[in-house]
Amino acid sequence: MLQARAFAGILFVCAVMPGAGVVCGQDYPNKPVRIVTSTAGGANDFTARQIAQAISGLLSQPVIVENRGTGLQSAEIVAKALPDGYTLLVASGALWVSPLLLKAPYDAVRDFSPITQLERQVQVVTVHPSMPVKSVKDLIALAKAKPGELNYGSGPTGTSTHLAAELFKSMTGTNIVRVPYAGGAAALIDLIGGHVQVAFTTATSVAQHVKAGRLIALAVTSAQPSALVPGLPTVASAGVPGYESVLISGMYAPAKTPAAIVKRLNQEIVRAVNRSDVKERFLLVGVETVSSSPQEFAAIIKSDIATISKVIKDA
Repeated sequence: MLQARAFAGILFVCAVMPGAGVVCGQDYPNKPVRIVTSTAGGANDFTARQIAQAISGLLSQPVIVENRGTGLQSAEIVAKALPDGYTLLVASGALWVSPLLLKAPYDAVRDFSPITQLERQVQVVTVHPSMPVKSVKDLIALAKAKPGELNYGSGPTGTSTHLAAELFKSMTGTNIVRVPYAGGAAALIDLIGGHVQVAFTTATSVAQHVKAGRLIALAVTSAQPSALVPGLPTVASAGVPGYESVLISGMYAPAKTPAAIVKRLNQEIVRAVNRSDVKERFLLVGVETVSSSPQEFAAIIKSDIATISKVIKDA
């Protein structure tokens, strides 16, 4: 009886991995863990390195960050990795947005086990001071009074600055013409110069210009007010109920990673991102740390895929 109970316990936390034998949650980790992410120096790289440093001691193993090309390339590597908890991925929402726009070498839902959300980056609805608007409701009214006459600047197709604006247009029934740029910085320069009238910008990039009076900030795109721009209302509360558009990133393991290992990683990563020193380092670069259970994160991803699919179709 005791042997049977012990064996049942092993089955609960272990999984048979092709070519690797039995992998058990209670033995994890017993060697270095690697976090794969995209290009060095980018936002995902910063996140991966902060998390790696924070959880290395908690796991009692070295946690190494590997930069492997584009987001598509790094995601493909992890999707095809052995699901033993030793190869993880840090990626932004581009993980599931990219397959909606082009052919990707992975399935964003089928090929990964979400571990936890790590952060969110809000956008700020920003207008040039020459615009006769002081609120989101004013902007909607003006756009409806002048359909096709207002322009908004954004980064490349599928970026957060693009999708946030298109979701706004879809939910408000307005016609604001997109002017695409190679990056958000170029769009911001033209917004300051008055060449475009509206932009959905990051909080850190726009703060100094709002303070100097060169731009006017109307609202944040998150569902809740943001600590990055205290006092600014949300788009949802300012006239577009249900609106939310944030750039999020998270940690993933390959699909079929044992539940016990996913649970252990979730516990340690959540503990790390909720540390005050970790939160401060992220806030300095304009990002708020967020944590979740694997189930909550999976639900967020599925919901975002549904929302963005509709935005893409409408646009």
